[in-house]
Amino acid sequence: MSVRWIPGAERLGDGSIGGAMDLPKAGPRAVWHSTESGDGDDAFKSVANYLIEKGNEPHILYDPRTDRLGQFGPLDQSARALQNDGSTRTNRVGKVCIQIEVLARAKSPFTKTWRPGPNFAALMAAIRSWGVPDTFPMGAPPAYPGGSRRDRAVWLVEAGHYCHANAPGNNHGDPGAIDPKALFAAAPAEKPKPPTQKPSVPKTPPFPGAQYFRAGANNAHVTKLGQALVRKGYGRFYSVGPGPRWGEADRKATQAFQRAQGWTGSDADGYPGPSTWARLMK
Repeated sequence: MSVRWIPGAERLGDGSIGGAMDLPKAGPRAVWHSTESGDGDDAFKSVANYLIEKGNEPHILYDPRTDRLGQFGPLDQSARALQNDGSTRTNRVGKVCIQIEVLARAKSPFTKTWRPGPNFAALMAAIRSWGVPDTFPMGAPPAYPGGSRRDRAVWLVEAGHYCHANAPGNNHGDPGAIDPKALFAAAPAEKPKPPTQKPSVPKTPPFPGAQYFRAGANNAHVTKLGQALVRKGYGRFYSVGPGPRWGEADRKATQAFQRAQGWTGSDADGYPGPSTWARLMK
């Protein structure tokens, strides 16, 4: 199920930051920003208030040192952290365009010193819930303030993770050369669980035939029958353990079992048939 509000994230602002997506058929994506500030609780509060005051709210504000996570608005609505690309409203491209402001500086990529915890894991789980793959379609995040790839054709189509530096119509270079491997390894995607296999039910061995349970019979089927009768509570008829030779103890134990089923007459004569065998072998 796609996550709109991340469990455990603080609510920032009034929860209304944008609107419906203009190009919802484009691939779902996440966009990483850096706030070009310090981190910690004071910075978290100050940056959050600044973004609200300026009307530049992303979806998410994240502190990589304390694992603090705040959310300005639902993930299925647009944010306000990107500039438009001409007539294209960049914030509204994609099924979702989840934008994350990280309390960090682009010249010092946060993945080198961060301390991701359960809130980061919840963030990544929410991003993945929208079908955003663990890829960077425009390649590895560029070092700040180096050259940035802003491929409009890729941006308008492909799903995945992007940097602010990749967004067409924008001139920012953040969040710097963050490490994609470290980003995804900090919150590994859950592997699909294999389908649950029903426990195999032992098959009832077929009835071998009445001839194996008569006077003079000496075979393994008699032993199996006697062992089943003992398991069912009829061991009192045996002075010694069940064996392969058919005897009166086997017949009396079988008859007692048959009568316990409510059978009478020839159905309870002490000689097993298919029905007696099937019930004993369950």
